[in-house]
This record gives sequence, C-alpha cells and structure tokens, in this order.
Amino acid sequence: MSSKERIQRMKDENRRNILDAALHIVKEEGWQALSMRKIADIIEYTAPIIYEYFANKEAILSELASKGYLILAKKVREAKEKEETPEKQIEAMWLAYWDFAFAEKELYQLMFGVGIQCCEMQKSFANSDTYSELIRDVIKEIMVDKNPSEELLCRRYFTYWSVIHGLISINLVNKGVGDLTNQQVLKDAIYGITRSLTD
Repeated sequence: MSSKERIQRMKDENRRNILDAALHIVKEEGWQALSMRKIADIIEYTAPIIYEYFANKEAILSELASKGYLILAKKVREAKEKEETPEKQIEAMWLAYWDFAFAEKELYQLMFGVGIQCCEMQKSFANSDTYSELIRDVIKEIMVDKNPSEELLCRRYFTYWSVIHGLISINLVNKGVGDLTNQQVLKDAIYGITRSLTD
C-alpha cells in the first residue's frame, strides 16, 4: 500500500470516527448536546483538527442525515424485494420505514426534524429522495390510473407519508398507545390508503 493510500485510509477513518462520536453524543445526551468540543473530547483530538474534516456542526449533521437516508433506502428496497405483489410491497416498505424510525431514532429525528430544532438545510440533505422514489414507483404500480399526473402521484405519496410520519412522531415525542396498537393502526392506515388507490 502506498503512503498516499495509507494517508487517505487514515483520513477516511478519522472522518468516520468523528461521525461515530457525534452520533454517540446524540444517543447519550440528545441533539442539543452536540458540539465540536465534545466530539474532540471523545476522539481525543483538538477541535481545530475536526474542522479539517468538517467546516462546522451543520456539515456533520448533513453527513449524518445523508447516511440515514442511505440506510432507510436500503431497508425500503430490501422490504420491497421480499414481496411479489405491489400491495404487499407497499405495506412491507412502509413497515420497514417504521422500523427504521425506531431503530435509528436519532437519525430519523435529524432527517425529518422531529422534536429538534430543524433548519432549511434539511431540504438539501444528500440522498433525501432515494427512499421516497422507491415507494412512489410502487404506488404508481398499484394505482388504477397507470399514467397518473406527477401532482396526483405526489399527493398519494404524501397521504401515506403524513399518516405514517405522524404516527412515528407521536411515538418519538410522546409515548404512543403501545406497540400492538401502533402496529395495527399502521397496518390499517396502509391498507386503507392502498385500497383507495384502486378505486
């Protein structure tokens, strides 16, 4: 391995360590506790060294959100591939979305501004559309109108998303009514919306 490759590998590892430390802080203390100084303390570097990798805290948040969207897209894609019919695919995809929200609670909060101060930069997170495109493709398969307008397709997607995201948000910010009830409400909502696509 050349010294150039070794240096690049070390830089990549330092970058990963910074992101891992940031996520560790958030999981332990919440998003409001995240600071460059705390990250530096965990990885035992000085704060100025962190600025060599990330211009500011917002750059770290953007990178973490991008990572979250990639994980979410992977989970949604895997869920789709396990099912054969579009109706089963859409249910599996939204259930995978649900599972991601609770397995990666801190990333979900950042990605969608749940219970944290969110800013305009959320709209520019890399990879933020990947999972939604997968879901929209399946919605289009289910719809009676096989050539829906972009506006109608968007409206159908947001019908699903608003119900599911709302239920997740209720459960992240306040405790919901219990896992069994939540799962049934989720499945009822998905089923009801899916049926409306074929009417």
